[in-house]
Amino acid sequence: MSIMVAENETTEATIDRAAQVWARLQPVTDPELDESVTDLGFVTRVDVDDVGGVEIGFRLPTYWCAANFAFLMADDMRRAVGGLSWVTYVTVRLDEHMYADEINRGIGAGLSFKATFGDAANGELEEVRRIFLVKAFQRRQEALLTYLLGHGYEAAVLVRLRMAELAGLGGDAESRRLVERYQERRSVVGGHVDQAAHADHVAFVDSEGASLDAAGLPSYLRALRRVGVNAEFNGALCRGLLAARYGDGCAPQVESKPIHFVRSHGSDPNGVKQ
Repeated sequence: MSIMVAENETTEATIDRAAQVWARLQPVTDPELDESVTDLGFVTRVDVDDVGGVEIGFRLPTYWCAANFAFLMADDMRRAVGGLSWVTYVTVRLDEHMYADEINRGIGAGLSFKATFGDAANGELEEVRRIFLVKAFQRRQEALLTYLLGHGYEAAVLVRLRMAELAGLGGDAESRRLVERYQERRSVVGGHVDQAAHADHVAFVDSEGASLDAAGLPSYLRALRRVGVNAEFNGALCRGLLAARYGDGCAPQVESKPIHFVRSHGSDPNGVKQ
């Protein structure tokens, strides 16, 4: 009986730890579409051992998905899960990808993208990350402003709002969700500051940190919507690719969220040379 109790306790602890890992993975996003890797169906499994080791299974819509984006997501997953106090090591295993061996080896060793791919890489990925964080900021801002304007807020009031006032707007569940998502990306523009100073910052600024003009807000929002249209097109295309590759087993995630990995313009900046 004592052995059975111990086994049950171990199982419960393992289940709880696996749930913690999934929770840490949820905020990790595809860099281009700003959608969770778990909601997109990219994460296939989480295994936790009895010494605090974690292995994460990871897949992408096609065999040739861009190596730089795959590396960013894998590294973000490793860092997010590695922040749990009980974790001793994290293995992120990308499956069925043309650069899986290189990415798995580099992530496992804690190497940078450049160190992983050597002369085949055009540089590190921080500029790529920055580009897509700004795009995510723009998409979340457009969604929130459009929602608030549609619910009776005047443009002249919105462009003067401070972050503390934005946080206190209240409203329904959708309003709160949009505010929270925007708050997560607001620091992308203007840098990180202490909490007191951040609360006094203007809530809505452009990607350069300049204040918005109430009269020009409609045209500004139309320009931001074009950012979202490109991502939505890629998401629809990749949703079909993931479903075609892996079948109905990924349908719950694939049908509800857009996913990524065909770029909408040019070659991948800082990507692996083809």
